[in-house]
Amino acid sequence: MKKILLITVAGQLCCAGLAVAAPNYVAHEWGTFTSVQGADGVQLAWNPLSVSELPAFVYDWAKAGPSSQREAGITVVGKSVSMCLQRMETPVIYFYSDDEMTVNAKVDFPMGSMTEWYPQAKLPGALVRNGLGPRTLEWSGIKISPVQQEAKVPSPLLQEKSGSHYYAARETDADLVSVNNETEKFLFYRGVGNFRAPLTVTQSGDTGDAIALTNTAPEPLRHLFVYQRKGDLARFVFVPGLEANGRLEIAMGSSVPFEPGANIRKKLGSELENALTREGLYEREARAMVKTWDDSWFAEQGLRVFYALPEPWTDRVLPLALEPKPAETVRVMVGRAELITPQMENDLKREIVRYGNGTPEEKANAVSAARALGLGRFMEPTVRRLTQRTQNKAFATHSAELLNAATKPEPTGKKLAAR
Repeated sequence: MKKILLITVAGQLCCAGLAVAAPNYVAHEWGTFTSVQGADGVQLAWNPLSVSELPAFVYDWAKAGPSSQREAGITVVGKSVSMCLQRMETPVIYFYSDDEMTVNAKVDFPMGSMTEWYPQAKLPGALVRNGLGPRTLEWSGIKISPVQQEAKVPSPLLQEKSGSHYYAARETDADLVSVNNETEKFLFYRGVGNFRAPLTVTQSGDTGDAIALTNTAPEPLRHLFVYQRKGDLARFVFVPGLEANGRLEIAMGSSVPFEPGANIRKKLGSELENALTREGLYEREARAMVKTWDDSWFAEQGLRVFYALPEPWTDRVLPLALEPKPAETVRVMVGRAELITPQMENDLKREIVRYGNGTPEEKANAVSAARALGLGRFMEPTVRRLTQRTQNKAFATHSAELLNAATKPEPTGKKLAAR
């Protein structure tokens, strides 16, 4: 992708009649909102902090820094575990300018909490929710260094072995940003929230092949991909759009055959990149986003729907203020609806019963079979859903024991793809 051209807009001064240039930079942002839904479309609370895959230099509420904590007026005792409906994953904000300049940024999450960020940010009037962190982040005095001037920036980009869901976001033509003596290719943050996603997905049939998509937002949803992976096979259906308050039924039966997963993964990745560029991202930004989430989106077992969230929805849920105001702002958020199928629930319930009634050997086999279902980090909300429906004390005890055993790290060579 070529570097953007300088954007100027001429205006008149009422007194002198001179031309005035508008701010000559643009800002682009992408991110993901992940929710978990049962076959009946009920959005489930889950622990979204169980997997972070972020480098150690990224800040979180437990290590926000003494000055930030004092400004917030909060005593931090560590990041707690909390059940939430939404995981806001890896929003990054890129800047492009032809000249070195300074900007301020403020992002607010009224219905959620910020859990991680980088570079260091101010936490003005921080409101801590469930011990997870503030609702607002501010970066003041962000220095934008255009590509041709990056050699002058003394601070190198930090690099560690950890952080598989971080470094790919750097693979763009964006300028370097420096703030608080820290330099990066973007502003990064994450969070959790307790609100419902605008897409409700219901499933019918034992395997959940009959799917209904319902848009509860006042704006249309675009670029919907219904994707399913089973073992080494995969398939997907593309839906161009779903009107506001609209509903669409999809049959994922024999009419949508499974194909080799590697082929479908490559094809879906390419189509998602094209969809993201149509939403306004530059090509390298779209490629970086897909690369960031490739292992999570495409390699994990299960059924899920990806879709482009309307920018007005993003602006309501996650207000962003940039000063001075850019000549162009693009915000592209992808919704991910992770679906628990009836078959997944039935198979997991069977393994819980086998675990509760079994010998030590049978218990071990039940744990292995539960892992093989591919639920990964979404096993916990599925177990909790089954426990609530069963209302049996012994079943609840066995569920907790199996969940604890199945979510422990597996021996090397036996791990399934983490979800």
